[in-house]
Amino acid sequence: MAFALASAILLPQGGSADAGEAKKVLRVCGDPNNMPFSNDKREGIENEIAEVLAKDLGWALEYVWWPHQRGLVKRVLNTERCDVLVGIPKGYDLVGWTKPYYRTGYVIAYQKDRLDEVRSLDDPRLKTLRVGVQVNTPPHIALARRGIVGDNVVAYQLMYDPNSHPEDYPGKEVEDLIAGRIDVALVWGPIAGYFQKKRGAASLVLVPIQDGPGGNPTFAFDMSMGVRKADTELKARLEQVIDRKQSEIRAILQDFGVPLIPLATPAPDGAATTPDGHGGQRKGGS
Repeated sequence: MAFALASAILLPQGGSADAGEAKKVLRVCGDPNNMPFSNDKREGIENEIAEVLAKDLGWALEYVWWPHQRGLVKRVLNTERCDVLVGIPKGYDLVGWTKPYYRTGYVIAYQKDRLDEVRSLDDPRLKTLRVGVQVNTPPHIALARRGIVGDNVVAYQLMYDPNSHPEDYPGKEVEDLIAGRIDVALVWGPIAGYFQKKRGAASLVLVPIQDGPGGNPTFAFDMSMGVRKADTELKARLEQVIDRKQSEIRAILQDFGVPLIPLATPAPDGAATTPDGHGGQRKGGS
């Protein structure tokens, strides 16, 4: 699944001043058209976080624009066209991932003026309501396990390709919910939160989906930054920035309406462990 970066004046142990001074540009692997996370106008969550990182490092910020789809790591990050992925799930094994800097998850979204409270995937009304869900995601799997696979389930694509499938943009599911084309959306929390906070859809209710028994399936994920596996110095620098700038990063996430939940492994200052007002992940993968 799926889908921040840079670091500091302090060097990791074993580093040297010369090595630290040699790198003056933070090159971010940016998606040019993937709001609310990133776009080529630098309006997204990860764009703002990248600004914080570069400023803290005292480095210039540059982007290599590439859709965050399959092949991104092999064709762009590992060929050294760029150096950092701002948002990837912790444990994403194609990259060297930093300590997580926030945690979020999938939500049940509905319009409070059109539907009574929906609190879980076990609500029997989901068998008849028009339910939107991205294919091959944890909520999609959970619906299938409950036998909810009928014509009332509206499938949305996980991977967005603006060239071949421009209609499958990340926010389409929520826009369909607002327009009344579906009744309930099972959707990645930051996407729904963006519409609730930034796009004037205050009537949206977001209910975090609880993990299944034994965590199977898992609906919430710690989010990290990704670098090339061999780039251990940059990874260490990024983690220093995460520690120092946790409150600023959290403020950006809250401003975009990201439903934050406690990190599985709390950050050192604990700043990212208190749920925000939504009580409550980006891309399903890179």
